[in-house]
Amino acid sequence: MMTKPKSDYSFWTKYKRFAGTEILLYVIMVIGIILGILLFS
Repeated sequence: MMTKPKSDYSFWTKYKRFAGTEILLYVIMVIGIILGILLFS
């Protein structure tokens, strides 16, 4: 197994992008839940 810095760097950039989109989806879900609670209360 040969580890190249370029492939590792691209993996980290992809991981960071995936984590960012996941955080955005989580925030949108939380906002949706809060809006639902406010509407139903």
